[in-house]
Amino acid sequence: MAAAFAAVGGKWKLTLVYWLAHGESHFAGLRRRGAPITAKVLAEQLRELEADGLVERVVTGPVPAPVIYRLTEYGTSVLPVVESVRVWGEEHLRRSRGGVAVSEAMSCVYPVG
Repeated sequence: MAAAFAAVGGKWKLTLVYWLAHGESHFAGLRRRGAPITAKVLAEQLRELEADGLVERVVTGPVPAPVIYRLTEYGTSVLPVVESVRVWGEEHLRRSRGGVAVSEAMSCVYPVG
């Protein structure tokens, strides 16, 4: 379990994998989706996901080219975990908040995988 938590643990990694499961994105797009996440933390989390082989950083042309992030084939192997956590989290919100939804930006209502 320690290896799994090292790779996808923390406040943002599973959310980033979830967002990337629904399509590749530029850094700015991920930043807009995760309004509470700072650019510094987002960059750190993406670098760690990249180092673990879950996310790929693709430069789309000569500098200063936009960079896109996408899941690797290996990154898709964690999607069943992401989906299980998503389902549990939705139920937890219903139970603990009486069905009050979180903001649209932070919502993870669409299944993955």
